[in-house]
Amino acid sequence: MSTTDTGKTPDTGKTPDPGKTPDPGKTPDPGKTPDPVAARRHVGVAADGELGEAGSQLSTAPVDTAIPGSFGGARAPGAMGWIAWTGREVIGWARWFWRQLTSMRVALILLFLLSLGAIPGSLIPQSGTDAQKVADFKEAHSVLGPVYDRLGLFHVYSSVWFSAIYILLFVSLIGCIVPRTWQFVGQLRGRPPGAPKRLTRLPAYATWRTEAEPEQVREAALKVLRQRRFRAHVDGDAVAAEKGYLRETGNLLFHIALIVMLVAFAWGQLFKSEGNKLIVEGGGFSNTLSQYDDFKSGNLFSNDDLTPFSFNLKQFTATYERTGPNKGTPRTFQADISYSEGAYGKEKKTTVKVNEPLKIGDSKVYLVSHGYAPVVTVRDGKGNVVFHEAVPMLPLDANVTSQGAIKVMDGYKNGQGRSDQLGFSAFFVPTFAGAGKGTMFSQFPALDFPVLALSGFHGSLGVNSGIPQNVYQLDTSQMKQFKDAKGDILKKRLLPGETMKLPNGAGSITFEKDIKEWAGFQVTQQPGSDWALAGAFTAIFGLAGSLFIQRRRVWVRATTGAGGVTVVEMAGLGRSESAKLPEELGDLAALVHEQAPSAPDPDPDTPEPDSDTPDRHAVPSAEGAEKQ
Repeated sequence: MSTTDTGKTPDTGKTPDPGKTPDPGKTPDPGKTPDPVAARRHVGVAADGELGEAGSQLSTAPVDTAIPGSFGGARAPGAMGWIAWTGREVIGWARWFWRQLTSMRVALILLFLLSLGAIPGSLIPQSGTDAQKVADFKEAHSVLGPVYDRLGLFHVYSSVWFSAIYILLFVSLIGCIVPRTWQFVGQLRGRPPGAPKRLTRLPAYATWRTEAEPEQVREAALKVLRQRRFRAHVDGDAVAAEKGYLRETGNLLFHIALIVMLVAFAWGQLFKSEGNKLIVEGGGFSNTLSQYDDFKSGNLFSNDDLTPFSFNLKQFTATYERTGPNKGTPRTFQADISYSEGAYGKEKKTTVKVNEPLKIGDSKVYLVSHGYAPVVTVRDGKGNVVFHEAVPMLPLDANVTSQGAIKVMDGYKNGQGRSDQLGFSAFFVPTFAGAGKGTMFSQFPALDFPVLALSGFHGSLGVNSGIPQNVYQLDTSQMKQFKDAKGDILKKRLLPGETMKLPNGAGSITFEKDIKEWAGFQVTQQPGSDWALAGAFTAIFGLAGSLFIQRRRVWVRATTGAGGVTVVEMAGLGRSESAKLPEELGDLAALVHEQAPSAPDPDPDTPEPDSDTPDRHAVPSAEGAEKQ
């Protein structure tokens, strides 16, 4: 058995006469536009072009058939000639633009531009996410603010330029996939092309002589190729086989997955909703817009899209690492709740943990934060209770050092019996360092040594002005601070159960022993997220298939040669040169050789046929051929 050297580039033939029609097997004159029909017919032709259909359609990628500016051709004289030429030019340019838009090169450029366009959306405050940060940015940057506003950088994902890139990428992918899919379906429905005339020109080639009949060789080759999962059939004096269709399948899946991801992301952005709610132990929540502390949604989201459900926070449990380098790290972080679906749903119990949300319909309830809510009681000068609530405090550090505000708006009367309003600036630490330590910051996140520091104010809280206020901050612009008998500012650190009396019979405030905890929940509706995840996995597998699977063709020709001995030729052709193709052809040749072993070498006295004679049954000589 002899094989050719597969490491050399095949001869590309000669350049044809410019005055003649280019031969399909030769390189055309680079100064002329190739024949579109011939170009389409001979996509993927290797070697000297004699492969014909055997080397075509190894890929479904489109082929450019014209050069911009040559669409109109020769212009006929007169107005009608100009109109006809203009029409051909317009149609030609439109087709050329569409071909460029649906090319893989432009799709990758658009995908890159989309990635670049998303960077400002991550670095610059977005009005749809935090309008207050946008206002602060504009106030702090008098020059950049108006520029960013005109460029749409404060609402990147809904800007005109980002939407244009998004839509062009969407159209590009669809225009690329649809024709290639139909072409690939046609290839699957057809058969592998017949063997080219000269197999010696292929990158991988093997030949030997055998005493087996040509029909027996073809039957053995057909069986071997089908066992190796090739699509194979007998075409004339040769067996044609092809394998590696999953390469193009993976390529198409990758592009389809990109479209699915684009649609899913767009759907999710338009119909998403996200709201946060702080709930103290014993409190509840109903999924209506008025119940949220803050809420944001997509442009096409409506209140009717909210999933109807409600839940109550029964108990929050948190434990922390006590020793070691991870001291203070949460070990248990969970909220025990009871919930019901719909207006009259049956009550159920569950536990919500970090990264283990409660799923109700299209909504997910995440546990996102935690803190303490000291219970305080405020009495007026006559001892009447005018305020008794658990007041949530916002954490400032990992040890849950917290601050907040206590506001008594209604029902309070001062020592003279006049209606007034009270406000207390509060600072809470679950584990106090101790008096004389020089710090008021908490030493541990658990309730080991809780202390509540208060300073009181009286006057107008400003809640009747109609301007929204932060419930965790105290506006003292229209209030006066309480002072003690010495004229010093009234402030005190309270332990659970202790009371701070207000001067001039203004009443008192008590830090109750009952300290509750609160949990912050985030309720989200993100339609399309499952589709986006499925598209991402599909894109990864499709890309892997298109990169690591090689589409290749193999032909086995068996003909009767000189002396009645059967000449077996095997050759392989891939979409791109690969070291695996010669190895695979060698393995296949070995299997066929077992069924059709080599015949004894011919008598040296027998004259060899003339190599210049175009006898197709003679074994073609190949550069670098070796005999075994």
